[in-house]
Amino acid sequence: MSFGHQVLATDGAARAGLLHTAHGAVETPVFMPVGTAGTVKAMTADQVRATGAGLVLGNTYHLMLRPGADRVERLGGLHRFMDWPGPILTDSGGFQVMSLAGLRTMDEGGVTFRSHLDGSAHRLTPESATQIQHKLDATITMVLDECTPFPATPAQAEASMALSMRWAVRSRDAFVPRPGYGQFGIVQGSVFPDLRAASAEALTAIGFEGYAVGGLAVGEGQATMLSVLDSAVPRLPADRPRYLMGVGTPDDLLAAVARGIDMFDCVMPTRAGRTARGFTSRGVLNLRNARHAEDAGPLDEGCACTACTRHSRAYLHHLFRANEMLGPMLLTQHNLTYYQSLMRGMRAAITERRLQAHADEIRAAWAAGNTR
Repeated sequence: MSFGHQVLATDGAARAGLLHTAHGAVETPVFMPVGTAGTVKAMTADQVRATGAGLVLGNTYHLMLRPGADRVERLGGLHRFMDWPGPILTDSGGFQVMSLAGLRTMDEGGVTFRSHLDGSAHRLTPESATQIQHKLDATITMVLDECTPFPATPAQAEASMALSMRWAVRSRDAFVPRPGYGQFGIVQGSVFPDLRAASAEALTAIGFEGYAVGGLAVGEGQATMLSVLDSAVPRLPADRPRYLMGVGTPDDLLAAVARGIDMFDCVMPTRAGRTARGFTSRGVLNLRNARHAEDAGPLDEGCACTACTRHSRAYLHHLFRANEMLGPMLLTQHNLTYYQSLMRGMRAAITERRLQAHADEIRAAWAAGNTR
């Protein structure tokens, strides 16, 4: 099976299709639940599958610290280790280059981390990040890059982007091509259209199986993020998948799909599930609020998850107020089910060439729900 993205329908810039991989095909646009350390928090693999997810994400930095890539390889790879035979994308650790700024030093060769667990030193280079992902048996490998902090001056953003492009060349040279496996380059350049254009051009010249847009959802605001997508996405090859990293809210997904993005990941639905926030067709609810204490109705009418079909809002409220672990488990399952339902609805709307009307209906329901 060769790796590739098959576009089956379009509606403006939006695309619906199939991502073909060595570990099966996935419908796009797709949202990837985040399984940073080889698990989607508060969920079994069967529960993740039941939400409709077909592709999950792991993280190179965290998995290299524990249990270690060599151990995962000896135990049969990440698919077997975490009971996920479907495709897995692994982030390279580039985000940690930014988020763990106080625990790392960076140079032309790569990044030296101080482990956030025990302070031990670890070296991550474009070559080693690629090799670690190979040992994990990642279906989709990401190049090592620097996620440019926001805000950044044009000079800072240009230097950061140029370093990421040099690292992209080295990551590509270290990648071992196999049928059904792919490596994605990552477009950087902060909020500056000329830098984003230069990055897209450099990555396209190198040649990857897919292309990601990184360095967004780091504080720039949705309007700026969408402006960057408007300038960057049309510069990416139309026959390759496009991945917006670390995004985002349901409204972000609606807006980015309309601009031609095919793949997403974000900790938001799982993190929100652990903190009593539920995403629903009527907006976001805080299940700790007293108004839910005697509400016998479901969290979200029409949702097929266990939280909605077997339990009331009152019960979920009780679980969170009592600090019972079942509350985060149920609400995480619901949030991921909601996100997958959102993606499924967009895929159908693109096929029917009514994505804008579909998005308007969803946003209207959110607005009406939030007025109650």
